[in-house]
Amino acid sequence: MPIRILVADDHPLFREGLCRLFKDEEGLECVAMAEDGEEAVRLTEELEPDVAILDVNMPKLTGIDAARQIKKNCPNTAVLMLSAYKYNHYVITSIQAGVDGYLLKNTPRAELIEAIRMIKSGKGIFNIDAISKVLHRISGANGTKPNAKELRKRELEVLKLAARGLSNKQISTELNITDNTVGTHLVNIFRKLGVESRTEAALYALKEGLITIDDIAVKGET
Repeated sequence: MPIRILVADDHPLFREGLCRLFKDEEGLECVAMAEDGEEAVRLTEELEPDVAILDVNMPKLTGIDAARQIKKNCPNTAVLMLSAYKYNHYVITSIQAGVDGYLLKNTPRAELIEAIRMIKSGKGIFNIDAISKVLHRISGANGTKPNAKELRKRELEVLKLAARGLSNKQISTELNITDNTVGTHLVNIFRKLGVESRTEAALYALKEGLITIDDIAVKGET
């Protein structure tokens, strides 16, 4: 079965160009195009594509807000943010919205095609330059440096699995502990690292060498 794709962008030439690209690529199929965020959400809920490609800036509903709704209402649809910008705010809020990838619009064709196949299989793809800017922001966000050395062995195991994109339930199964225990570990991790989310914890740990780039780039592999 081909990978079914929805493309949402307020520039007609760009979204139509993407769909033509996918038409010429074996194993990919553009099933719908949307010109704004509201239409993207509606068509995704109606058609349930495998992958939704969203622009960050769109009328009626931003790509980030659309991504948040899509991940909530259509959890089986992977979301790839394809943006012209790598601003910290866009990257962080996109990741917090649950997107599976964040790439720039100047990404080469072959890399974009490969990224679509990877996020369909459960892997996360993020532009390294954009991620590095987020890491820089996190490193200077707090007046005192978080003490990563305080992480216990089990907390580090939970952090690595969370960085791969596993849910609390998946982590509990992997480590043979309860969901509540996973939640407790995550709270302790956030406190010790001085962060407020799984994403910031993973990115800080990546910067400090607690996890590798594969841990942050590969999601959902067990």
